[in-house]
This record gives sequence, structure tokens and C-alpha cells, in this order.
Amino acid sequence: MEDDYGKKQTAGRDKLSGLAPKFAELNEDVLFGQVWSREEQLSARDRSLITIAALFSAGLYPQLKSHLNLGKEHGVTKQEVVELATQLAFYCGWPKAWSTFPLIQEVYGEEGKTEWCEAVTDEDYGKLD
Repeated sequence: MEDDYGKKQTAGRDKLSGLAPKFAELNEDVLFGQVWSREEQLSARDRSLITIAALFSAGLYPQLKSHLNLGKEHGVTKQEVVELATQLAFYCGWPKAWSTFPLIQEVYGEEGKTEWCEAVTDEDYGKLD
């Protein structure tokens, strides 16, 4: 898929072509090629928000971080993903929000950083799960 910014998604082939070439092909050609390209049905920005919410709810943090980056490229703001995590904390689990906020901070950077984020370390998050 070439997204709104003209960058083709090749994570599957880049990371898995040696181990699981068919999976990598399906990931790139079907998921990112055919599904994500359906801009008339849902914008890439909306697909990013939906995907971020789904990965948050499943606790799939490595993929969540990748999709936070992709969401940022698609125009999803830091404030929106913070609000999404706050909302979902009540439906999917408080510890998932705690585990997500450092990822948001890492992807979106220092803007809006609070003393709370500075005071809680990665080690602290592991104690909460």
C-alpha cells in the first residue's frame, strides 16, 4: 500500500520474508494493499485510530507502537491517542493504559510531557501488569 504520504508499507517483507514469505506477502499485498487502500470507505487516519484501539485492547504493544507511528503519519494527534487510551482503560483494563502511555510518549515526543511521565519508570509499568 502507498499511504497518503506516498510511502509503501513493507514491514512484512522487510521483517519476515526469510521466515514466513507467504505471510509477509499477504501482510503487504492484502492487509496494507487491499484493505488499507479503501480510502473511500474509511480514511487512513480513521483506520489508524481503529487499529490502535484494537491493538490496545489486545495488549499487543510491539504492534501498537508501530501503529502509533503510522497513526502519527496519518494525522492522529498525541492528544487523541491519550484520550483513546483513557477511554479504553475503562473498557479494556487500567494496566493496558499504563503500558500504552510510555509508547505514546516515545512516539510523539516531549510535547505535553508531565511530571507523572518522568516519575514513573518502565520498571514500574511491569509491576502493574
